[in-house]
Amino acid sequence: QVQLAESGGGLVQAGGSLRLSCAASGRTFSVDTMGWFRQAPGKEREFVAALNWNSGSSFTTDSLKGRFTISRDNSKNTMSLQMNSLKPEDTGVYYCAARVGFRIVTRERNYDYWGQGTQVTVSS
Repeated sequence: QVQLAESGGGLVQAGGSLRLSCAASGRTFSVDTMGWFRQAPGKEREFVAALNWNSGSSFTTDSLKGRFTISRDNSKNTMSLQMNSLKPEDTGVYYCAARVGFRIVTRERNYDYWGQGTQVTVSS
């Protein structure tokens, strides 16, 4: 099994920045792809970004490109999401996810492991 733990969420004013981190533990050798999803109140969980752990290749959903950047830190076995120019619409619970498989996918059902989520609140 793989355990994922998010951190870095909080309250920020519009236009500010936050950096989320996800620490992986357990059978991490089985994980090929890691990503971020988010869920706003009353809405479905949506894909944010993902990366291939070994190659570093990444993909960020079109609506967030230029503001959100996903990255990895192999020495610490962590994944990060840098969020800049935050908007109130970015408010929600952000989840770290991982899957077995090298292909980057965007559907929630394709991911095998999930963290508990971290709250991000962007005020006006």
